[in-house]
Amino acid sequence: QVQLVESGGGLVQAGGSLRLSCAASGLTFSRYAMGWFRQAPGKEREFVAALSRSGTNTNYADSVKGRFTISRDNAENTVYLQMNSLKPEDTALYYCAANYGGMTTHSDAMDYWGKGTLVTVSS
Repeated sequence: QVQLVESGGGLVQAGGSLRLSCAASGLTFSRYAMGWFRQAPGKEREFVAALSRSGTNTNYADSVKGRFTISRDNAENTVYLQMNSLKPEDTALYYCAANYGGMTTHSDAMDYWGKGTLVTVSS
């Protein structure tokens, strides 16, 4: 059974930082591209960041480029999202997802999802 479990969310002031983690089990982690998505209250889920199987290639939403960094540790079956210079508009439920087909920005293409971790940024 595949499980993706996010952690690291919380309440932070604007300008602060958080590091999200997503621990994967039940799959050959190194064969999956990974992504982070988020959904703010009343809004649709949106792409945040993506990472290739090897961790060599990355892709970011324009709204987070230069502030967020996605990375992975294939030995630990974990993907991370380092979030710096957080803004109130970053407030959302953050999900990690796995895609066997390769790095993508499309949520419909993801094979597995975690349940999310809540990030709240106060002004």
